[in-house]
Amino acid sequence: MIDDLWYKNGVFYCLSVGTYMDANGDGIGDFRGLLRRLDYLHGLGITAIWLMPFQPSPGKDDGYDISDYYGVDPRYGTLGDFVEFTHGCKQRGIRVIIDLVVNHTSDAHRWFKEARSAKDSPYRDWYVWADKRPAHANTGMVFPGVQKSTWSHDKEGRAWYFHRFYDHQPDLNTSNPHVQAEILKIMGFWIQLGVSGFRMDAVPFVIATKGAKVRKPVSNTTCSGASANSCNGGRAMPSSWPKPTCCPRPTWNISATMATACT
Repeated sequence: MIDDLWYKNGVFYCLSVGTYMDANGDGIGDFRGLLRRLDYLHGLGITAIWLMPFQPSPGKDDGYDISDYYGVDPRYGTLGDFVEFTHGCKQRGIRVIIDLVVNHTSDAHRWFKEARSAKDSPYRDWYVWADKRPAHANTGMVFPGVQKSTWSHDKEGRAWYFHRFYDHQPDLNTSNPHVQAEILKIMGFWIQLGVSGFRMDAVPFVIATKGAKVRKPVSNTTCSGASANSCNGGRAMPSSWPKPTCCPRPTWNISATMATACT
C-alpha cells in the first residue's frame, strides 16, 4: 500500500535544463542557473519539478538517447551541481522527479559497444538481436515515415538489432534479469541524490515482449502520454521483476500513470 500520495495533488513544473537558465554564459542552461531560479519557481506555487533528460548523450534525440545513466551532461554541470540543486529544492519544499529512459540506450553507450564487440560478450543479451532480418522488421515503428524499420544490421556485431525508436537507439532487453537489476540500481542511485520519483518513458515498450519471434508489436498509440511509478509504486514493472530494496512496502502493477519514490 502506498501511504504517501503527494504526487496526486502535486503542482508540477516540467523543464529542460539546457534551455532554462545559463549561469556561466556559454549559451546553454545548467544546474547552477536553475538553482538561481528556485525562489522564482517556488513563488509560482509549484511543489515538484520534472526534469527532462540531462544525462550524457550524443543529443540525437533531445537527450532521450542516453550514453551514461549515472552522470550529468558536462554542458549542464556536474553531479555536485545536481545535488546542490536537489538540496535547494528540498529546502523550499519542492520535490524533483526525472525522466527514466530505459527502453533503449544510445548506440554510443558502453553497454552497446561491448554488446556488439562479440557474441559472447556479457552485455550481448542486454540488447535484442537476430541472426537474420525478421519478417516483421517493417512494422511497429514509433515514427512512421521517419523510421524505415525497427531492425537494423550492425556490421561490427554481425547481427540485426531491435530498435523501436531510431536506429541509434537500440532497445534494451528488459526481460533480462541483469537489465532489470541495473534499472533498479539506476533508480536507487538518483533517489540517493535527492530525486523523489520518475516519469518512465515508453512504458508499453519497456514491458512488452521483444524479439524476432514477436509477430504483433505493441502499438505505438498505446505509449502516448504514458508514465509510471518508481520505487514506492513500481507500477511500470511486471510482477516477475525483482523488487527494489529502497522502500519497505513496494507494490507492483502496471496500472498507474504518475511517478513517485521513497521520499
